[in-house]
Amino acid sequence: MATPLAAFSLRLRARIRNQPGVLAQLATAVGAAGGSLVGIEIVGTDGATVTRDVVVFCGSEGHAASVETAARAVEGIEILEVEDRTFAVHESGKLTIDGKRRLNDRDDLAMAYTPGVARVCLAIAHEPPLVHRYTMKANTVAVVTDGTAVLGLGDIGPEAALPVMEGKAVLFKTFGGVDAVPVCLKVSSADELVETVQRMEPMFGGINLEDIAAPHCFEVEKRLADTLSIPVFHDDQHGTAVVVLAALTNASKLVGKNLSDLRVVLSGAGAAGVAITKILMTAGVEDVVAADRKGAIHKGREALDPSKQWLADHANRGNRSGSLQDVLRGSDVFVGVSGPGLLDRSDLQTMADGSIVFALANPVPEVLPEEAEGVVAIMATGRSDYPNQINNVLCFPGIFRGALDAGATRITENMKLAAAVAIAAAVPPDRLRADEIVPSVFVPGVGAAVAAAVADAARADGVTR
Repeated sequence: MATPLAAFSLRLRARIRNQPGVLAQLATAVGAAGGSLVGIEIVGTDGATVTRDVVVFCGSEGHAASVETAARAVEGIEILEVEDRTFAVHESGKLTIDGKRRLNDRDDLAMAYTPGVARVCLAIAHEPPLVHRYTMKANTVAVVTDGTAVLGLGDIGPEAALPVMEGKAVLFKTFGGVDAVPVCLKVSSADELVETVQRMEPMFGGINLEDIAAPHCFEVEKRLADTLSIPVFHDDQHGTAVVVLAALTNASKLVGKNLSDLRVVLSGAGAAGVAITKILMTAGVEDVVAADRKGAIHKGREALDPSKQWLADHANRGNRSGSLQDVLRGSDVFVGVSGPGLLDRSDLQTMADGSIVFALANPVPEVLPEEAEGVVAIMATGRSDYPNQINNVLCFPGIFRGALDAGATRITENMKLAAAVAIAAAVPPDRLRADEIVPSVFVPGVGAAVAAAVADAARADGVTR
């Protein structure tokens, strides 16, 4: 049974007969159904009954339905309401717009709006760079998607992508102090997407591209980075790559291996796979083999799209071929950004001693940590219910915070590398261990450290206004 999580939790409002043992029967029924009872609160009482809200974590939607059925079957209990707590969090959206300053009187109104605002408008018209100082552009990023590659859900369209983009905006604000606006676009081509974002440039200080399908995500990012005067960052590519590099930096220290000596096998040749390969090679990893559904990508393989052709031309320097399992034998590191259940315990046993496995497919990784236990030295996933969650939120809020603070016009490779170094350093040497190679997203100061490192790198690279 899947691990009970907040993502599948229920709030059951139950009217319970006010007799000893009835509440305990409800708790027993929930537990027997596999639910994790995490909270009970009294809502009211009429003497004969007590109304309580009971919060239960479940493992899936189907599991939640089974828990509800078990609760309803308890004698002496009436279930009045059942609320899916995740849907409740999304009720009317997760964002709002608020002013930074209150308008208390006519003087405030005269400065914030007419006639005073005209002076600021004219100043910007005379000196356009002032827009970065005197408007929301100074601290606002657009989170842009066309809804073609949303999480593990695929091409579900811009409307269905909006909850994810709202969530991304919340993360920007919480972990970086950056205001972010979801922009879900109904477009039919890379040309339309690029042109639309270009037209939005005046109001945003940066563009975070999100959940755009490969291979046109590469073209979109390059064209926007080449034509806009504000930072452009495709988080599915580079955010994942930065955190993978940070995790691998610490993991390699624990197993006593240098980055340059690692033999890395990567499953998945989409946006994240290509970006991970590039940043690992930039950081000094010399042996990276990427594989897709047809096996290892190598020189001479036919019918490769441009991104996979880059992998064939620049990675896999030994030009190895064969299946994923073939190239995994003897490797030091496996990084998965592909799909569920591609490997099993016997596959991991063919890897080198001190092996490192990052199985990052969500919600089901390429191999479960339970299968890897006792076989690999270090295991990481993209999930919050296992140790070593490789989570992009460690990266993108700090990267944009640093870029905005420095007045950066673009995101450079050195800025990404600086972010990875800062994330890795956020785990102090005395805390570094196999189940803690990256910091928790809730560790204070991680975002600020990333921002400072990124801002310094932007200034060193000379890409600031």
